Amino acid sequence: MPEPADRRYGPAPLPQPRGPLSAAVTDALRRAPHHLPASLGADLDPADPLTDEDLQLTLFLCYELHYRGWRGVDEDWEWQPTLLGLRARAERPFEAALRRLVGSPRVPAAGVAAGLAELVTADDGPSLAATLQRRADLAQFREFVAHRSVYHLREADPHSWALPRLGGEAKAALVEIQTDEYGNGRLDRMHAELFRRTLDRLGLDTGYGAHVDAVPAVTLATNNLMSLFGLHRRLRGAVLGHLAAFEMTSSLPNRRYGNGLRRLGFDEVATRFYDEHIEADAVHEQIAAHDMCGGLVRAEPALAPDVLFGAAAGLAVDRLFAAHLLDSWAAGRSSLRAPAPTAGSAAAVAPLVPPTVSLPVTAAAVA
Repeated sequence: MPEPADRRYGPAPLPQPRGPLSAAVTDALRRAPHHLPASLGADLDPADPLTDEDLQLTLFLCYELHYRGWRGVDEDWEWQPTLLGLRARAERPFEAALRRLVGSPRVPAAGVAAGLAELVTADDGPSLAATLQRRADLAQFREFVAHRSVYHLREADPHSWALPRLGGEAKAALVEIQTDEYGNGRLDRMHAELFRRTLDRLGLDTGYGAHVDAVPAVTLATNNLMSLFGLHRRLRGAVLGHLAAFEMTSSLPNRRYGNGLRRLGFDEVATRFYDEHIEADAVHEQIAAHDMCGGLVRAEPALAPDVLFGAAAGLAVDRLFAAHLLDSWAAGRSSLRAPAPTAGSAAAVAPLVPPTVSLPVTAAAVA
């Protein structure tokens, strides 16, 4: 039986808190909008903001109010001033940690497109895609898909915040990319819908936000940095740089993800999401680097460092994400905080998957 549209498209139910700050926010959101104490979050000083469960969930709770909202939560919370103040207090250590992580990427004399190419070429993170293609077992692949569902079920939305902030060449290029992401106006071709079919084929819950409780802080951080960049006009260069790096590093990994699913016995319905990205993102790569980011910097030269910061931050946090999964699997443990919710019964996945012998997964897997 098809799931109700409100489960497919949100809002999602509020997740479980992960510490005192996210507990205070979820408790507040269950009630009518009201003023939060100015002291809430005033002493935020996490040792590692990028992996702090309480901080990252707090940010995700606040950001989601600007997307689909939360089930049962009054929509007036979106612009409640004291909640926005709390969000700003939580954003400061997060952004500071991102800037410490990547420093100030150099803008080469050849221009911002060349700088993006240098960052992508120098990216030497662990090859999660190669592991998923060659060695991961079904349980590990399902974990990976559960992690990625937090973004892919709203694919392209964080970058679309940049549209009203742009004009001219950069805006036209972003529209071209986003039009593809949204299926050129066809629901069945929207990338979020294609990913939903992958979730379904793997026997996982396809509801919007269904896996938020299961994923750790580092997964939330990969999503939160997109929202941070997209929701702040001052970071419009960073959100375009993030998208450019995303497109420039997408084609080969998606080929590997699709091949990994085929190795595990899955059909073209399961792999279509990944197969669709192989050709599309190869085209998007050039548009993103030269027309979108190049166009922005030609119009606003001062934004070149922000473009490269956004790209570098996205690549760096994705490296942390990949390392978390590979290290967890190498240690023989799940990369999730809790089991991924299944779609009614996972039995539907069984006929598609032949018996396999799993090889050990190590963090040293190479492309």
